[in-house]
Amino acid sequence: MTTDLKTVRIVLIGLGNLGRRFCAILAEKEAHLAERYGLRLILVGAADSRGAVHDRHGLDPACIARIKQAGGSVADYPGARRSVSGLDLLGDVNADLLCEASPVNLSDEAEPGLTHVRTALTRGMHVVTPNKGPLVLAYRELHALARAHHVQLRFDGTVAGGLPALNIGTRDLRGATVHRIEAVPNLTTGFVMDQLAQGASWETALARARAEGTLEADPSFDLDGWDAAAKLVILVNAIMEIPVQLADVERTGITHLRPEDLRAARRAGQTYKLLASAERTSSRAVSLRVAPVPLPDDHFLARLNHRAMGIIYYTDIYGTLMAAIDEPTPVPSAATMLRDILDIYA
Repeated sequence: MTTDLKTVRIVLIGLGNLGRRFCAILAEKEAHLAERYGLRLILVGAADSRGAVHDRHGLDPACIARIKQAGGSVADYPGARRSVSGLDLLGDVNADLLCEASPVNLSDEAEPGLTHVRTALTRGMHVVTPNKGPLVLAYRELHALARAHHVQLRFDGTVAGGLPALNIGTRDLRGATVHRIEAVPNLTTGFVMDQLAQGASWETALARARAEGTLEADPSFDLDGWDAAAKLVILVNAIMEIPVQLADVERTGITHLRPEDLRAARRAGQTYKLLASAERTSSRAVSLRVAPVPLPDDHFLARLNHRAMGIIYYTDIYGTLMAAIDEPTPVPSAATMLRDILDIYA
């Protein structure tokens, strides 16, 4: 094992489905990260909606994961110093990097995530985040802040779970003009439409989605297409490098669909998907649309099961590139924070 390790001090804000799983990943991968990358990742602060704790010598991420799995708060962590909130935590600890995994908020100015990210960048901390809200509402501002303070802002987990869609587009398609993007970036709508096509009623499909844990308490974020639209905005800003906002997306959700419509499409050799698409109309303009579309069954995105997400890039010099991920649990989405950290330090 490498003895000369580079230490990275991390603050984690947000300990929901992704944050607590990220803690488990940190514990599981500790030896591997030291041996393979020469990195020692120390969690020096953590916050959830009920409190925050910190210890400059390091918190035990496995302990935090167990506390959250049992339904507790990080404030229950034994022996650590307390902070009032995630924002206070950023001022109470000396850290190199913020992992911002608080709940997505596309209203209320993307708070509290946006303030967390702004504060960390201004204080010279790198930021990695799977939180779409700050990037959707303040993409260019946050990148300008990162440049001004000579730090990095990474957000590969914001658009398609664990699928490295942004990495593919920004790294592997360099030099190309991306003419069109097509994506199926939302799991919930895929699950619901699959249930409807198999004969379930709307009531039954939604109940099953809640039981699976894929449907939020407020289902409109997914079913009305807001989640897919937010992801499309980030993709276009990052890959097409065209400044677009959520209001630029022509958005139609799936709630108007009748079960018989989806079943009729299946009989006709088609599968409905909530398709997010961006069509370049000029060097600095793009047409954005999110809508349920019946795709022919031989279409790459039509073949995705209800636990999969996928993307297609249509380019001038690299042809058509397609990628997908099967994601039955949130672990790959949580792991994007580790991937982003390694992009910065390894």
